[in-house]
Amino acid sequence: MTWLLELLRRQTNSWWDFLDIAIVAILFYQLLLLIRGTRAVQIALTAGFLIGLFFLSEWLELEMVNWIIRNLAGYVVFAIIVLFQPDIRRAMAHFGRASLLRHFRRAQSANETIEDVVATAATLASQHTGALIVMERQIGLRNYVEGGIPLEAMVTYDLLASIFQPASPLHDGAAIIQGDRVSAAGCFLPLSVSPGVRREMGTRHRAAIGLTEENDAIAIVVSEETGSISLALGGELQRGLSPEALRSRLQSLLGRRRGRLTRGDSRSPLA
Repeated sequence: MTWLLELLRRQTNSWWDFLDIAIVAILFYQLLLLIRGTRAVQIALTAGFLIGLFFLSEWLELEMVNWIIRNLAGYVVFAIIVLFQPDIRRAMAHFGRASLLRHFRRAQSANETIEDVVATAATLASQHTGALIVMERQIGLRNYVEGGIPLEAMVTYDLLASIFQPASPLHDGAAIIQGDRVSAAGCFLPLSVSPGVRREMGTRHRAAIGLTEENDAIAIVVSEETGSISLALGGELQRGLSPEALRSRLQSLLGRRRGRLTRGDSRSPLA
């Protein structure tokens, strides 16, 4: 605790101090983005608890607790490296691929993703082909992605439409979209057990409601029986949406600019 008291006693701060703090904050934020939705979140929370317990033991002079934490720290570091070797390798690859221009492309990419999703829903609805598409927001969906068939492909109308064709082995599960990529298909989602859900609702609608009851994701459902389009959010289901209404809702929920892009306008299902 001595270093913290010395830091607080400092009266003047230079621009280098603010730059130092900004760099650390950016690195910490990028680390949180990398572990979001993974098993590492629980490890990070446990590590934070142990660090807090360590300082608390020093303050309250709990010698036994302090001794145990100090002696276990080295072993915990090695255990994390062994257990999370794939995640660490993926994180290093992520930083290597990072582009300085990715933030400028994000808004356009989100609009293109929305157009592809809306076009797919409209086409499948006209054909009375069932579909369940999940779009990740703030809370990660990696637990459900790992239970499906990994794709890691760019979101396109052709890809989404082919996934939900009746002859496809993936059409019964959900397709999960993370950013501008279809991370996995054929994913199994938790079914809602809420007594307020109507009995006539099928498995897709119950899965969409069940997922959004515990997650902030957006679930788009196309009914195989009626050909209607529904959107689930926060455990609530909005039914009978038109393609235009679906587009408007997605643009509003994903926080992107409104308006149709050229790619979407050229598709006949939405004309």
